[in-house]
Amino acid sequence: MKRLVLAEKPSVARDLSKILGADQKHKNYYEGKDHVVTWALGHLLTLKMPEDLKNEWQTWQMETLPMIPKYIGTKPLPKTKAQLKAIANLAKRKDISEAIIATDAGREGELVARWILEYIRFNKPVKRLWISSQTNKAIKEGFAALKPAKAYDDLYYSALARAKADWLIGLNVTRALTVKYQDNLSAGRVQTPTLALVAKQEEKISKFIPQKYFTLSLEVAGQRATRVQKDPYALKERQAVDELVKKLSSQNGKVEQITAKDKTIPAPLPYDLTELQRVANEKYGYSAKKTLSLVQSLYEVHKIVSYPRTDSKYLSNDLKVTLKDRLHAIAGLFPEAKQYAVKGAKVVQNKAFNDAKVTDHHALIPTEQLPQYNKLNSDEHRIYTLIAERFVGLFAAPHKERQEKIVFVFGKEHFKLTQTKVIEAGWKKKEIPEKSVAKFSEGMQISPRFTVKEALTTPPKPLSEGALLAQMERYSLGTPATRAEIIEKLVKSELMERTNNSLRVTKKGQQLLELVNEELVSPQLTEKWERQLEQIAKGNYDSKKFLREIETDTKRLVREVKNSQQKYQDFSLTKKKCPKCGAFLKAKKVRDGKLLVCTSESCDYKRRAEAKVSNHRCPVCHKKMLIVSGKNGDYFRCKYDGTTEKLTGGKKKNKKMTKHEERRLLKKINQDDEPQESALAQALKAALGDNNV
Repeated sequence: MKRLVLAEKPSVARDLSKILGADQKHKNYYEGKDHVVTWALGHLLTLKMPEDLKNEWQTWQMETLPMIPKYIGTKPLPKTKAQLKAIANLAKRKDISEAIIATDAGREGELVARWILEYIRFNKPVKRLWISSQTNKAIKEGFAALKPAKAYDDLYYSALARAKADWLIGLNVTRALTVKYQDNLSAGRVQTPTLALVAKQEEKISKFIPQKYFTLSLEVAGQRATRVQKDPYALKERQAVDELVKKLSSQNGKVEQITAKDKTIPAPLPYDLTELQRVANEKYGYSAKKTLSLVQSLYEVHKIVSYPRTDSKYLSNDLKVTLKDRLHAIAGLFPEAKQYAVKGAKVVQNKAFNDAKVTDHHALIPTEQLPQYNKLNSDEHRIYTLIAERFVGLFAAPHKERQEKIVFVFGKEHFKLTQTKVIEAGWKKKEIPEKSVAKFSEGMQISPRFTVKEALTTPPKPLSEGALLAQMERYSLGTPATRAEIIEKLVKSELMERTNNSLRVTKKGQQLLELVNEELVSPQLTEKWERQLEQIAKGNYDSKKFLREIETDTKRLVREVKNSQQKYQDFSLTKKKCPKCGAFLKAKKVRDGKLLVCTSESCDYKRRAEAKVSNHRCPVCHKKMLIVSGKNGDYFRCKYDGTTEKLTGGKKKNKKMTKHEERRLLKKINQDDEPQESALAQALKAALGDNNV
C-alpha cells in the first residue's frame, strides 16, 4: 500500500519525491515504492460565488441584499481543473491507504489541502506534515513525526471562518456600494480599515500648519548643548531670543552637574515576517509583496531560511541542538559565526528562546544548509544577509556604552549635553563609529558661545509601506501571510497609490471611506474579529458563533449603505462619448496603461486611452509602431511617417490550455507565492466582465 502526499506546489512536490524515493515522474504526480506525491497549484478551489447559489443573486441589485446563504460550498478554479481531477483519480486508487497533507504549515496551507480532500470526498486516514524549513533533514524528521490531521482541525476551522467572513462582509458591502453609487467600490473586512490608516495620516498632514521657531544652543568643546525647555518650540520671537543671548553672554557659565550611566543593550530578536518587510522597505525600498516573494524563494527554492510566514520573533528550545550547523552555514557571510560554533554555540541573547511565545512557527532564521551564493540574485542576497545578521547577533556580546549627561548653567538658564562612549561594541561593532569624548568637571568655567537658528515645524511624514505594515500589525489587521496581498489589492482597485516610497489614498478611496460605516473604517472591529480567529485556531472560540456574529454585522452594514444619504462623484468619468451608444466613457487603469470603457451596462465598447508603443517595426522607417484604437478595432500606426498596418493574428478563441501555457502557469505559481484571489476579487471580475481589473 502507498501513501498519497499532497504538496502545495510542483517544486515542493519534486523535492519531497526525491527524499521519499518517488522517482517515477508522471504529468501530475511522482510515484515510488511507498509514496505517490502530487501537488496543488496554490488554491485549486474557491468558495462559490453568489450567482452559483441562487438565480436571483446573478444580478447585482439592492433588493437581494444582504446575501446570507445557509451553506456556501466550494467550486474548482477554471484554470486548474485538470490538476484537481488528477488528484481525485489518485485518491481513488485501491493501493492508496492514506493521505498526508504537506501543504504550507499555516492557516492558508491547511485550507488548500482540506478543501481538496473534502471536494474529492477522500474517506481514508489523513495525516499532517508540519515543518518549519525545507531542508532534507527537516523533511525527514517531519515524516518521522506525522500527526493525525484531526490535531489541526481548529486551524482549519479558523481558516474557513476567515474565508466565509470575507465572503459575507466583502461581497455584500461591495455589491451594496457598487449598486448604489454605480461604480466599482470594493470594501472589505481588512482592506477598508487598512485604507483608513493611510487616510488618517494624510488628514494629519493636511491639517498641519507650519510654525516658525528658534533654537538656542551652547557651543562647547566642539559640541552643541541644547537649551533645557519643556516646549521645544517655545522660542518664537527673534527679538526675545537675541535679548536672552545678550543677557547670557555677559558672564561665563559653569558645569553644574555630571551624571554617568552604563547602559547594556542586548542584540535584537530574530525577524518575524512583518518586521523583515518593514526593514527591507526602509533600507531598500522593497514592497511588502516583493520581500515576501524573495524570502519565499530563499525558503522554498534555495532552502536556506526557515518558514517565512511567521508572526513570532522567538525560537523554541529544541532548536538549540541545531545552532552549530546553522552558524557554520552563515560563516561565509559572518566569519565570527565560525568562532561562535567552535566555542559551543553559546547563546548570549537567551530571551530569544521561549517556547510559550512560539506560535505555529518560530522566528525567521537560517537553516543548516550551506548557501550557494552564486545562485542568489542581489535582492535575495540582501534579504538573506538581513536574516543571518539577526541570527548571528544572538551569540554576540551585548553592546555596552556609558552615557554621560552634562548640565551647564548660565544664570537661570540650563543647557544639556549627552556624550556616549562605547565600552564594548558587542553585536553593534559594525555600526558604531568612534567619537571623541570631551572631559568636564563640576564647577568648570564655560565660555558664553551661543548659536541661534531659525526653523519651521515639520509636518508628519506620509506612511511608507513599512510604516503601514507596523500599524497593521499593531491593530492585528490581516496576518503576516496576507498583509502584502491586502496592500496590493488596495493599489490595484485604485483606492490607494504609491508615490515614491510612500502611500496615499486616491479620491476614489477617500470617498469610499465616507460611504461605509464608521465601524468598518475603524481598525477596532477588524482587530476584534482577528483576535477571535486566533482563538478559534487555538480551540478557545466557536467558529459557528463567530460566523453568526459576522452575519449580524453584515446585515447592519448593508442596511446602513441602503439608508445612506451620502453623495458620490466618479472622478474616472470623462467627457468623451461612446461611438456605439453615446454613453460617457470612463478611464480604467489596466496592467499596461489605461482603457476608456463605456459606462452603459448593455454596451461592451472599450479602447485604449492612449496609444501603446509596440515591438512591431514600421516597414518604411523601421521604428517601433503604436497600437491605435479605431472604429474597426486596433491597428498599428507609425507616428513618424503615418504608415498603418493591421494587427497580426486574429481574435483569441476559447481553447484548452497549451503545454506552453501550462508550463508558464506552473512556473508563475512556483515563483510567486501569493495566495489565490479572494472571493471578493473574483466576484468583481465576474460581475464587471473584465479580466484586467
